[in-house]
Amino acid sequence: MATTTATAPPRQALVLGAALTTVVLWASAFVGIRAAGRDLSAGSLTLARLLVGSIALGAFAVAKRERLPPAQDVPRLVALGVLWFGIYNLALNEAERHVDAGTAAMLVNVGPVIIAVLAGTVLHEGFPRTLVAGCATAFVGAVMIGAATTDRLTPSLGAVLCLVAAFAYAIAVITQKPLLTRSSPLTVTTLACVTGAVCCLPFAPQLVSESQDAASSTLAWTVYLGLFPTAIAFTTWAYALSHTSAGRMGATTYLVPPLATLMGWAYFDETPPALALAGGALCLAGAALARRTR
Repeated sequence: MATTTATAPPRQALVLGAALTTVVLWASAFVGIRAAGRDLSAGSLTLARLLVGSIALGAFAVAKRERLPPAQDVPRLVALGVLWFGIYNLALNEAERHVDAGTAAMLVNVGPVIIAVLAGTVLHEGFPRTLVAGCATAFVGAVMIGAATTDRLTPSLGAVLCLVAAFAYAIAVITQKPLLTRSSPLTVTTLACVTGAVCCLPFAPQLVSESQDAASSTLAWTVYLGLFPTAIAFTTWAYALSHTSAGRMGATTYLVPPLATLMGWAYFDETPPALALAGGALCLAGAALARRTR
């Protein structure tokens, strides 16, 4: 009994730390995608990022002698890789070439709402009042950030692609959750990342051609995207997801828009409007409320 009591708090601290690591690195990805997207097209950037992530994750998984997942999980793993590492990244990268960051952040953040609905019905997690209230509060904050930082919001290819990314992300999370009961977060992330990279191999000739003329800063950002927002952040996400509900983890990603706004302010010298700062405060409050348990 004494041992259990002593080890419980560190586990909760690790889960929270993993979740926060994920959202910080995913927020930085918005800056990296915009920077690297100047020289690399959506398909090339996605493939390059996934190749770097697959190599890093594969080396670590081999070094740790990770076990392969059971055969019955293979179809679900393939679906996870195609949806999240393939479709989501391709849709988001291409969307940011057609709409501004504010619109993208607002539309992609439909994802956590979809996750909460699917988690409550498909995974039978229910609809805790704190989760519903937190999601509603944070979503209002995301809309405020989008309204403050967007030049226009009209139906466009970019808007459609953002919604495609949001649905792919939400379905992928619901697909991933049961896998983590039978395989480690590292194994699930590695195999899904490799699957996504394989799906994007048709962009290889384009990547070779564009990388020859790309600036060194573009290549550096691409390596960063593969190592940190991909390899590390998706692994810490999987670890945190394995210890909490899908609905609450999805709500945690509402921290991404305000962090991305602040990072854009620092890197691109983009001063956020007061409405965006107020929206960021709502995102923080909503995410904190959604993660509360009774």
